[in-house]
Amino acid sequence: MHDAEVEVLVGEACNREVVFIDKTDSIRDAAGLMRQHHVGTVIVTAGPEGERTPVGILTDRDITIELIAQDIDIDSVTVADVMSGDLLRLNPDEGIMEALQLMKGQGVRRAPVINENGGLIGILALDDILELIAEQLLDVVTLQNRAHLKEERIRR
Repeated sequence: MHDAEVEVLVGEACNREVVFIDKTDSIRDAAGLMRQHHVGTVIVTAGPEGERTPVGILTDRDITIELIAQDIDIDSVTVADVMSGDLLRLNPDEGIMEALQLMKGQGVRRAPVINENGGLIGILALDDILELIAEQLLDVVTLQNRAHLKEERIRR
């Protein structure tokens, strides 16, 4: 089998440096983490220190639309009150195209990647998938250009 025929797996493409927060933490803490790590999303977890289980996702948009736009005091709610708990959880052994279809089906742009015990190991974002597709398209363009150059050399 050629390399081009092997599909990239979720576990290879996901970001392993996940910013996470406990569901009992404050919105202010979540916003601080987003600012500190320059991200717009945190994975909400529950469980012991060693094995964090994703239970939700919180975005900067959630904070803006659900709290600030409705003039709700951010100190009066916790992360669990605002997070989206309807999570798509991905397996690291799933193919990227399968993950893309699952994400499309649920209308999500990001999904936590979990191990066999349900513990958080990464996050896959639409941006990660787009980057892979762009790399593959570049490979196709490079192949096309090389084939054209080869044809020109043969005709000389």
